[in-house]
Amino acid sequence: MAEYKKIVIFGSTGNTGLCCVEEALKLDYEITAFLRDPSKLPEELTSKVKVIVGDVLKEDDVETAIQGQDAVIIVLGTRNDCSPTTMMSKGTKNILEAMQKSNVKRVSVCASAFNFWDREKVPERFHNILDDHTRMLDILKNCDREWVAVLPPHITNDAGTKDYMMEHGKGPGRTISKYDLAHFMVTCFTEDKNLKQWCGLCDKPQ
Repeated sequence: MAEYKKIVIFGSTGNTGLCCVEEALKLDYEITAFLRDPSKLPEELTSKVKVIVGDVLKEDDVETAIQGQDAVIIVLGTRNDCSPTTMMSKGTKNILEAMQKSNVKRVSVCASAFNFWDREKVPERFHNILDDHTRMLDILKNCDREWVAVLPPHITNDAGTKDYMMEHGKGPGRTISKYDLAHFMVTCFTEDKNLKQWCGLCDKPQ
């Protein structure tokens, strides 16, 4: 198995993204944080990561960030904005194309457990996000990289346990700690069994 030492994280200042940065640092990875607004990166992390300020929709910015990396984590999101968007799918396309140019093979990508559902069962206010996640996953499915799609349910601020449930091809439960989600995002592509799988996560029942 290849060794993964250098990881670039796209979406590194979001709720899950920050947890991914912190988890990857605990595991002694060398982290590049790709972000639009450096003021959103907590001060205690700025000296521990390489920061690249850029726009995921600009191909040159993305290519610069991916050069020299061993793996990629994509946790793009719109925060609480549920209006129509193509940012996540277009950003993912740019990232995957840059990975191919730089011969970076492995990537974990965060979408949503709603992608396991029939669309008509998803609350309408989430349809725009679901639609772009669907486009993103279609792009992922048709690429030649070694990808893992992570489809979490409702993400909580509960403490992580690293003892959570994961199943391929379905969502096993209703909630997952953001810390456990980050743990899986950072570690899932180190196991071949997860490659080219849709991975559902949830907290273990108490």
